[in-house]
Amino acid sequence: MRCGVPFSTARLDRLLDDAGIDVLIVTSKHNIQYLLGGYYHFQFDYMEAIGISRYLPIFVYVKGALEKSAYIANRNERDSVQNRTSDGYWMPAIVFGSSTTVEAMALAVKQLKSVAPSALRVGIEGSFLPADAADVLRREFGHCQFVEAMRPLEKLRAVKTAAELDVLREASERVVASMMTTVNQTRPGQSKREIIDHLRQAELSRDMIFEYALVTLGTSLNRAPSEQRLEPGDVVSLDSGGNYRGYIGDLCRMAVHGTPDGELLDLLGEIDLIQQAARMPIRAGLSGSGIYTAANEARAVRLQQANAFRRPWNGDRQPRSAASDVERPYPLSRRRRQRTA
Repeated sequence: MRCGVPFSTARLDRLLDDAGIDVLIVTSKHNIQYLLGGYYHFQFDYMEAIGISRYLPIFVYVKGALEKSAYIANRNERDSVQNRTSDGYWMPAIVFGSSTTVEAMALAVKQLKSVAPSALRVGIEGSFLPADAADVLRREFGHCQFVEAMRPLEKLRAVKTAAELDVLREASERVVASMMTTVNQTRPGQSKREIIDHLRQAELSRDMIFEYALVTLGTSLNRAPSEQRLEPGDVVSLDSGGNYRGYIGDLCRMAVHGTPDGELLDLLGEIDLIQQAARMPIRAGLSGSGIYTAANEARAVRLQQANAFRRPWNGDRQPRSAASDVERPYPLSRRRRQRTA
């Protein structure tokens, strides 16, 4: 990796080679932010509409020629970029001047024609390319083949650096801490909207951008905001995503108003055993299917043990819960203790 450049140019070049891409036009917020080492113009953190158009940053990358890359910036972005470079962060050549999507793409086309006039295969992000900007690109590069660049960019971002893992861990811990604060503030009679507002404020107070909260109360599986009220003894499920420095901490935690009964503790223990089994095989090089295999195998064993417990017995020995043969990190409920005595 070149000094100061926040991504591996060698890895990106290999991925572009595999995809048959000569030049890359990046237009998605998450990939712009990744390639620029976390930079994204603060003015458009929440909304990208500008008058009759929208903010469209563009990162132009020429395979094997980092020095020819460029960032197409909004005309109001100068101070933000200046602060970034003054702090010592790497930025490619900056082209200011756009206020609309069409203007931004026109500047990107001009840059491409000057640095890569012979390029024949242009990588684009189809899901993140506005139609009017795409029209400009196709009109000016009608002789080129346009290739979807989603896969190579996803593969580039999939391998996390130690610094990225630190940010992801911090994002996750801040979301969990926000949930604990919310649980401690939640009282019977509060609505889902009030609970979500508690969570929003808790995440904002931890320097996060609140993205969403999916909340259920009691036996309802409806996770949308509503005026449903928390009742005494209800189970509360909080599922939230908080954005910290461009990375999402996305976790779910459950709580119960009052003291959980033995059945809830038993169910939690069963789930925990399967989750721990799913985590055991995780290592570098393991495919995602390996995690599912471990979880499914653990679940099958638990079901087999439960079915064995239900079968009639023909001896003097008393039936024993299969779960009692496993060391449990939680106490058995009184009802289960009676059954397994």
